[in-house]
This record gives sequence, C-alpha cells and structure tokens, in this order.
Amino acid sequence: MAEITLLDGSIGQEMVKRADEPPSPLWSTKVMMDHPKLVGEVHLDYFEAGATVATTNTYCVLPDRLAPEGMEDQVGALTRAAVMAARRARSAHGAGRVAGAIGPLVASYRPDLCPEPEVAAASYAEPVRLMRDDVDLFLIETVASVRHAEGALRAACGQGRPVWLSITVDDEDGARLRSGEGVGEIATLLERFEVAAVLVNCSRPEAIDTALEVVRGFGIPFGAYANGFTRISEGFLESRPTVDALEARRDLDPQAYARFAMGWVGMGATIVGGCCEVGPAHIAEIARQLRDAGHSIV
Repeated sequence: MAEITLLDGSIGQEMVKRADEPPSPLWSTKVMMDHPKLVGEVHLDYFEAGATVATTNTYCVLPDRLAPEGMEDQVGALTRAAVMAARRARSAHGAGRVAGAIGPLVASYRPDLCPEPEVAAASYAEPVRLMRDDVDLFLIETVASVRHAEGALRAACGQGRPVWLSITVDDEDGARLRSGEGVGEIATLLERFEVAAVLVNCSRPEAIDTALEVVRGFGIPFGAYANGFTRISEGFLESRPTVDALEARRDLDPQAYARFAMGWVGMGATIVGGCCEVGPAHIAEIARQLRDAGHSIV
C-alpha cells in the first residue's frame, strides 16, 4: 500500500458558488475581496474532509490579471490575504501543508497568449517572492504549453521551496497539452529545472489516464486532479471570460470522481485531488476509498 498526498478540490469555483453572486473576470479574487472569511472556511472544509494540502487562492492574483481593473498595486495585499487564510486554516486543523498556487498569465487554456519565458518569469517574480516564506511548496497550475511551463519554472525554481508542475491536457487527447504539443515534451524542462512532482489538472478525468501514461515515465512523483466541466466552451476562451460560460457535469458525483482518482493511484500516482467543480464531498469520498484500500494519507 502507498502513501498518498490528498490535495484539496476547487478553491476558486467553490468560493464563487458559496458567494452566490454574479461572477466577474477576477473570479475568486473578487470573492475574497468581498467576503474575506470565505476562503478560510473553504480551506478548513477541505482539511476536515481529509485533504492534507491547502492550495492558496492566488491562481489569479497576478499583475497582468489585476491590471485591467486598475488593481495591479494590490498584488501584495491580496497575496498575503490568500496565503494567511490557508495558513490559519492549517493551524486550526492542526496539520497539513500550504501550496502556493501560481496560475497562468493572461488567461487559462490560452497557450497562444502566453508570453515568452523570460517575460513570463519577470511577471511571476513578484508573486513568487511574496509567497515563498509562507508556503511549503509552489504549485504551478493549469500549464497549457512548454513555453508556459518554462516561464513559471524560471521564477519558482531556486526559491528554497519544492516545485510541483501541473499541466492541463486536451480533453479529447490526453497525450497532448492544450497547445497541441506532446506531454512528453515537458521532459526537456525536467532536465533543466528541479521539479519535485508533475501533475495533470483542470482536464476531463477521462483524458487523464492517457496523460499519466506519459508522465509516469518521467521517473519522478506524479499525480492528477481533474475538473468537472462538460467542456471548455468557446465563450470561455474569449477575452476576460467569467465562469458562467462553463457548465458543470451532472454525472461526476463524489463516488464517480473517486473511482477515477483511485484509478490514478492504481497507475502509481501518489498525489491526487480535485480541480474546478470538485468539492469537499468529493475529497471526503477519495479519503474514504483510499483508507478502505489500505493506503496512508500523508
């Protein structure tokens, strides 16, 4: 039996749901500003469900994401608010780790808009600096291209914290990143940067098995956390979208999602959890099935 790290589930989408207000392009960052206690409540619910990692609500706390709202000068305050909320929840729970989330620049699922690596690294430098002393690791999320991965890795590596790199793959062909590049092309970066784990996130769970077949060949810890969207709609790929352009699946209840996660564990994954539309009930069910199978959650 294996030792499994159980990630939390959706942070941003869960906060948007709980706020029960019209979504904005700032996504959960806006919710955190309007309802500052909500993010800590979400983190604590995941810890109580069995998660051992709290992912900070910093996915969109990036200068280029805040600039259209004239808020780029608030990166520091928002980053600290998000990180401290995760740390307080961890303290209240009594155990766990805090992962500093680093989301895509410009927009999710848009590798065509990703800056060149040197430009991206400069944009990521401030958020990384702001988080590094207060998180246990960096989690680079929803990486849609090799260029995206390189820019984020340039900023996050060498900061005294382990770095987990999480890619997002084509929903119909899990062997390819959303850029169309093969998942295996990430291997060249693993030779240049010290990456502690490679994950697959924010993709349909049905596509993840194919991606993991490639990822497990990298020879380092790996895992996955899928989303629960029916698909990534054309509307969401437009400029400054809101999450109401996406539709949640109705066939991915906690038991169904946990079966996918247990399949990934069966492939050798040691890190599993959930992304958008995967909530505390899903994480609790994964925890139950892991324990029933004799695995240890660490």
